[in-house]
Amino acid sequence: MTNYSDVIIVGGGAAGFFGGINCAINNPTLKITILEATNQLLGKVKISGGGRCNVTHHCFNSSELVNNYPRGGKELRGAFSRFQPQDTIKWFESRGVKLKVEGDGRIFPVTNDSQTIIDCLMKTAQQWGIKILTQTPVKEIHQSELGFNLTLKSGNILSCKSLLIATGSNVLGYKWAKNLGHSIQSPIPSLFTFKIKDIRLDNLAGISVNNGYLQLGIKQGKKLEQKGALLVTHWGLSGPAVLKLSAWGARILYDNNYNLPLIINWLPEYNFNSIKEELSKVKESVSKQKVINYSQFNIPKRLWQNLVNYSLINADKIWAEMTKKEIEKLAIELTKGEYKIEGKGMFKDEFVTCGGITLKEVDFKTMMSKICPNLYFAGEILDIDGVTGGFNFQNAWTTGYLAGIAINN
Repeated sequence: MTNYSDVIIVGGGAAGFFGGINCAINNPTLKITILEATNQLLGKVKISGGGRCNVTHHCFNSSELVNNYPRGGKELRGAFSRFQPQDTIKWFESRGVKLKVEGDGRIFPVTNDSQTIIDCLMKTAQQWGIKILTQTPVKEIHQSELGFNLTLKSGNILSCKSLLIATGSNVLGYKWAKNLGHSIQSPIPSLFTFKIKDIRLDNLAGISVNNGYLQLGIKQGKKLEQKGALLVTHWGLSGPAVLKLSAWGARILYDNNYNLPLIINWLPEYNFNSIKEELSKVKESVSKQKVINYSQFNIPKRLWQNLVNYSLINADKIWAEMTKKEIEKLAIELTKGEYKIEGKGMFKDEFVTCGGITLKEVDFKTMMSKICPNLYFAGEILDIDGVTGGFNFQNAWTTGYLAGIAINN
C-alpha cells in the first residue's frame, strides 16, 4: 500500500510543526503529512522551561543573537535576518498567544504553561489541513523518481515529492541523512553541569555567586572561559556560567572524557594581585578579627569560611597573624583556584546535542540539502546548538519557517 503526500515531515516536534504549518500557509493546496514515531507530539515543547516553554529570547539584534550559538551562529546570521525572535513573537501573538519577557530576557507564554504553545501549533496545523500521524515510526527512506519513498515500520510505504527531516538528535534521522548523501558531525551532549568532588565545596549545596568567572584548564588551543552566576550543587557546580562553558567546550570536554581542570574566580572584579593588595589592607584595618569571621567581599559566608579553612593551617587565626604566604594562598583560592571536573551531570529537562548534519551541505536560505534535491532539514538534526534561554527553540522556529516557505511543489 502506497500513500502520496506532496510534503512529508518526519518529526512531530517544534521544527517539524513550524515547517509544516508555514508550508501550508504559503502553499494552501499542498497535501502535507507530519509523521511522529511516538504517541506524543511536541514532547520537548511540553517539558521545556520547567513546563512553561521558553519560546525564545528577547534579543532582536542578529549580530548579538548568533553569539549564543556555540555551533551554527555563522550560518544562522543570514537566517535570522529573515526570521528572528521578533518574528516569532509576532507569529504566536497573531494567533492569540500572549507572551511575556522575564528579567533575564527569556520569553514565556503569559499562562506559564507550555500547553498554550502546543495548543496553538496543533490548532493551526489542523486549521490548515495538515495530516498528523502519531505512533508511525519510519524504517527506511529512499529517493525515487518522484521524490522519496518512506517505508514505515508497519510495512506501509509513503511517498512524497518534498521531504523535511526534523527528528532532532535522533540517531535514525542521522542515519537517513547519511544514506541520502550527507555527512554527520558526531553527536555528543551539550548544556550540562559539572561533577566536582572537592572539600572546598563541601556542605555548600544551594549557595550561589551572582558573578563568577570560569576557565577550562586547556594546555593548548583557544582559551575557553565564561562569566555569570554559579550555583553549588550536591554533585558539583551548575548555573548559567557552567552551562555556557559546557556548551562552548562540549567537544573538548568529550574528548577529555569530562576530566579537565577548572579555574574559578569567585570575585572576577579582582585578579590575584589586586585581591592580594586588598587582603593586606584588610589585615591592617581589622587586625584583631578572626579571618574566618570577617570578609568584606561580596561572597557567601559559608564559601568564604570553606576557602579560609582550606588556605590556612589554623583557621582560628586573627588577621594580624596572617603570613605573606597565607595571604597569597587565600588570594589564589579567591581568584584562581583550580578544581577538577570529574564528569558531567544532566541539566534538568534540557537535552541539547552538539553535532548533526554538516552545515556546509545545507542552503540556509531555503534549508534544502545541497546534495539531495527536495530534501530539507530543520531544528536540532543540524549541527546547531544554542545555550539555555530560548535559543534552541529559536533555531527550530527559524529553520522550520525557512524550510516551510521554501517548499513549493
